[in-house]
Amino acid sequence: MSEPGSTLLFEGVPRRIRRRPLSSFAARLTREVAGGRPFTCLVTRDAELQRLNREFLGNDNPTDVLSFPSVAPEAHLGDIAISVDRAQHQARQYGHGLEQELSILMLHGLLHLLGMDHETDGGQMRRSEAAWRRRLRLPPGLLQRRRG
Repeated sequence: MSEPGSTLLFEGVPRRIRRRPLSSFAARLTREVAGGRPFTCLVTRDAELQRLNREFLGNDNPTDVLSFPSVAPEAHLGDIAISVDRAQHQARQYGHGLEQELSILMLHGLLHLLGMDHETDGGQMRRSEAAWRRRLRLPPGLLQRRRG
């Protein structure tokens, strides 16, 4: 669990993943990015992300991060689900640590909860993610890596 308001849940993930730094990061995102509005983040395995992706989006494949905005975002922004399996692969692929990759995915998911959509916003989410990534001292984010 992180500071009051944000909730970080771990389901079926390796014990070697340090929960405290990720919970602190979730609390920082709540304060700085979300303006104090809480969110919930589930860190789980590919199978659960595939199930969620199939059930809610009709895509029968695992993915790295999913966001489910709340119908009342002023109280609770919504839920994020992250695949630790995808995060491990991407961390190796991009040459940084697993905790950093989980943080990148959490930031990306949170921006979606805040209403941003890189598919339709003309680059607004890409610019916002890059600015927050620099401020939070994270390596290149999802949208910068997918650029070309």
